[in-house]
Amino acid sequence: MKQRVISEPAVRSAVKKLVLRASFDLEPEVEALLQKAARSEKSRDGKIALQIILENIKIAAQKRLPICQDTGLSVFFVDLGREARLDFDLGASINRGLREATREGYLRCSVADPLTRRNTGDNTSAIVHVRPVAGNKIRMSLLIKGGGSENKSAVKMLTVSEGIAGIKRFVLETVLKAGGQSCPPIFVGLGLGGNLEMCAILAKRALARKAGSASKDRDVARLEKELLRDINKLGIGPGGLGGKMTCLAVQAEKAPGHIAGLAVAVNLQCWAHRGAEVVI
Repeated sequence: MKQRVISEPAVRSAVKKLVLRASFDLEPEVEALLQKAARSEKSRDGKIALQIILENIKIAAQKRLPICQDTGLSVFFVDLGREARLDFDLGASINRGLREATREGYLRCSVADPLTRRNTGDNTSAIVHVRPVAGNKIRMSLLIKGGGSENKSAVKMLTVSEGIAGIKRFVLETVLKAGGQSCPPIFVGLGLGGNLEMCAILAKRALARKAGSASKDRDVARLEKELLRDINKLGIGPGGLGGKMTCLAVQAEKAPGHIAGLAVAVNLQCWAHRGAEVVI
């Protein structure tokens, strides 16, 4: 395949557009799941909460306003084609695009130093994961993570003997503990295997898939389906007000791990499941 030169302005511009699109417009798959939930919810308060959420989405799109006041921490998954030539710092370019989007979109500055708590003032730095792939293009998937749901996420190193039952128990405990503070109805990203950091990245990669999409792995898809059913029996409901629509989708990814352990990460995402993708 012929090598392609990709310019810094092309990446910066694509990132800016990606951030603004994700901040103002929920992907159709997410809105469709929320509309389905509104039709399925039996709780009066839960129905009202979902109607308000759907109205919020409509206003944000029409008036080009952030879907949520928590404009989040931007996580980028970058598939970098081996035949794509970059003569610039990719991470720096992504942060420049994020900085421009924050300014032009009047996005709240939601990122701070972990010790001094001093705000960075422009929503940088982005979290960037890069992996080399075949081809001469760049595919970027953006996931905007709000603080409420992210703070209720968890990682646990299970013993091998705990198995699938232990995985299910940990997921349900995490969702139940979060209650209404994760802004349900939620999406649950589940990372299985690998090690401490790998399972957390897998959970986020799972959320970066199209909302509501099932795993191509039959065993994982079965686990996703069973967990969605069990989570929606918890009774937390939309906004934590009670009801059956606590979760809209469970999406999982797995990787081989050490024979002596079972790493599991549960990454919660609020109903404002903001994501977008672009190919450069």
